[in-house]
Amino acid sequence: MHTVKRTVLVTGASSGIGRAIARQLLTQGHHVIGTSRDCRKFSKHHPHFIGRELDLAQLADLPPFAKQLQSDFPALDTVVFAAGYGQFGGLEQFSYAQIETLMTVNFTAQAYLTRALLPKLKQKAHANLVYIGSEAALKGSRNGSIYCASKFALRGFSQALRDECGKSPVRVSLVNPGMVDTAFFDALSFAPGKQSGQALLAEDIADAVSYILQAGPHCVIDEINLNPSSKVIEFKK
Repeated sequence: MHTVKRTVLVTGASSGIGRAIARQLLTQGHHVIGTSRDCRKFSKHHPHFIGRELDLAQLADLPPFAKQLQSDFPALDTVVFAAGYGQFGGLEQFSYAQIETLMTVNFTAQAYLTRALLPKLKQKAHANLVYIGSEAALKGSRNGSIYCASKFALRGFSQALRDECGKSPVRVSLVNPGMVDTAFFDALSFAPGKQSGQALLAEDIADAVSYILQAGPHCVIDEINLNPSSKVIEFKK
């Protein structure tokens, strides 16, 4: 494994998968800038962690945010895109505004932020862009038309970007988790089973991100698909 101390931006770092990734990176000695819509959720101090408020639904804010971020943290060389949310149902159950917001947060904002950060990342000796996708990027499913579309878009984006960055120091990777036991499901009508092996843990995704970042400079981890050993879906009453 290739161990280099990084300065990492983690979106969605205040909960779930993003929080687990940020915590693991900090234990490994990396510097982490974590974003959240509400920085009050960053309740514990860590000398190598800085919180920044960011709402991915506000696209116009992203280029100036990225410019200021790279000015404040010139060592920034890694971005983990962990922010996102789920909304499910038949297409006709979605308002037009809900379609726009889901696609914006889960895909368009990722492309905006990447576009803004990429030129300086290409000037680094090594850099990583890691996108947290979903099993929904691999196969469309009933009641998931818009969510699957957002994750399919992110997967296609990362695949094309990987090829575009092939001659640069920037390595592009995608992690597609199955169902993960986090607050992601709190507002949904279903959730993974509670028995051992019926859902992934957020720490499993953090392990995959660490594996990607520790790969040697000659190697890029294109895509990692993760699933619980015994997938179970429970529907709430």
